[in-house]
This record gives sequence, C-alpha cells and structure tokens, in this order.
Amino acid sequence: MIVDCAVYREGRRAAGEIPLEQTFEESRGDGSFAWIGLHEPTPDEFDAVRREFGLHELAVEDAINAHQRPKIEIYGESLFLVLKTARYTDDAIDFGEILVFMGEGFIITVRHGETPLGEVRERMEERPDLLAHGPAAALYAIVDRVVDGYLPVIEDLDSDITEVEAQVFDPGPENPASRIYRLSRAVVQLHQAVVPLEMPVDDLARGVHSDIPEDIRPYFRDVHDHLLREMGRIHEFRELLANVLSANVTQASYRQNEDVRKISAWAAIIAVPTLISGVYGMNFDHMPELGWRAGYPLALSVMAGICIALYWQFRRSGWL
Repeated sequence: MIVDCAVYREGRRAAGEIPLEQTFEESRGDGSFAWIGLHEPTPDEFDAVRREFGLHELAVEDAINAHQRPKIEIYGESLFLVLKTARYTDDAIDFGEILVFMGEGFIITVRHGETPLGEVRERMEERPDLLAHGPAAALYAIVDRVVDGYLPVIEDLDSDITEVEAQVFDPGPENPASRIYRLSRAVVQLHQAVVPLEMPVDDLARGVHSDIPEDIRPYFRDVHDHLLREMGRIHEFRELLANVLSANVTQASYRQNEDVRKISAWAAIIAVPTLISGVYGMNFDHMPELGWRAGYPLALSVMAGICIALYWQFRRSGWL
C-alpha cells in the first residue's frame, strides 16, 4: 500500500524508517514535513493514513475510486489536487491518475496507473534547497513530472498524424479513415486530461492558495508555461485531424469518381460493337448489307475504328 514514507527536515530526509503512526508527530517541527506515497490503496488500507492526517472523507473517496477530472479543491486547511498521467501506445492513450493531499507539514500522493513517482522523490532529494520550502516544493516536482510526461505523448501523436496525413494523399488504394478516427479520439481524450489542468496550475502559480510559498511560485509559472504550449499543440492536432478527415473524404470521393468514369468509358466503348452486332442480329429479309462480300470485314473495321477513336478521346480527356 505505502510505497514510501519519509520525513524531511530542512530539505533533507530523516534517517531511518518512521512508522506511519509516528509520521504526523515527527513532521510537526519547524522546517519539517512528511511525504507519503501510496499506490492504488483499498479503503481499509487508506483509513490509517486518513485518520493520521485528518483527511476529508470526500477527498478520500475520490482518491480511492479515482476516475476524476483534473481539478484542485480545498478541504479545510488542506489542498486536494487531481492530475491525469498519460502514456501513448498503438494510436491510443492509457491514462492514470495521481491524487495529491497537501497541508501544513505533509504531502500525500495516491497513484493509480503505471507512472512511478520514485524518480521524482530522488530528484528532489538532490535539491535540499527546494525541499526546504516544504511540501509545496514536492507538489511542484509532481506537477512538473506529470506535465513533462505529456510531451512524449504529443510528439508521438505528431509523428502519427504526419504519417496518416501522407497516407491520405497517397495514390494507393488504402483508406486510413479508421486510423484518423482513432487518432482523433486519442487527441480528444488528451485534451480532456490536459486542458482542465490549466486553471489549477495557474492558481498555484499566482499564489491563490496560501500554502504555496512565494519562492516556489516561479517554478509553478514555468510549469504553467509548458502546459500552455502543450495545450496549443493539442488544439492544433484537433484542427489538423478535422482537416485530414475532410481531405480523406474528398480523396475517397475523387477516387470513386475516377472508377465510375473508367467504367463509363469502357461501357461506351463496348456499346459500339454491341450496337452494330445488334443491328445484324435483327435478321430482316431485305437488308442490303447482308449480301455484300465486304460487309463482314467492313463491319468489323467500323467497330474497331469507332472503339479506337473513343478510347483515344477518353484517354485525352483523362477518363482512362
């Protein structure tokens, strides 16, 4: 349940393992805070953490059940933040969640999905100057990790959208409509995960919440700037895919018209000998041509001549 549990004093991790039931008291000193990480806890498993730090029951319910939209809420004297993580594979995005409780002297993360936070903790432990600012510094590191995690997803989407765009204008018979739909769906889902995060990060950057020290706010502004750039690219993807889908429909219609024109041209060519042979098949008694010695080769020559002329004309007009 608990992946890691530590107390930091003046930005440095306290030595030894501290039992959960002692964490709250150990984090009460000046310049101290507790950082607890959990992975997909059950209600019974999380109950001890809830009681130790007095977490609000509604926030606890959200943290256990997950499937929340990105948001920031205040419960009493603690802050509750929901983050969506993303991982791109095979034209689809797998989403996870990181739910963060932060209050005076503690930060608690509840992780759902495959995004590890151990590297975030290790990186911050190398920066005791930042950790000395308290749990807000840890919150910055987590938010920064999530926002930076969107960039590889965006780059992979960009590559696949470029590829499918080339397929649309490829003269081959393949129709990438189903892939365009999958990519469009992935972009919409990413939009739903990233865009709602803009307002919470902006609040953290502007110091709307008093728990964020002034020295940490510039770091959140940097994260907010990265987030805005990623949001801009996601908006571009949505417009580009809409245009690609429209172009694909146009290309498909054009190819279909090409096929219809070719079929019509060949039907017109075949109709000529059919017409002439149909006339000879009427079997009237008084048809002057029937007695001609050159009638048969002449009829074949006329058929061939007209067919060749039609073929040449259709080729010239681009129908064949």
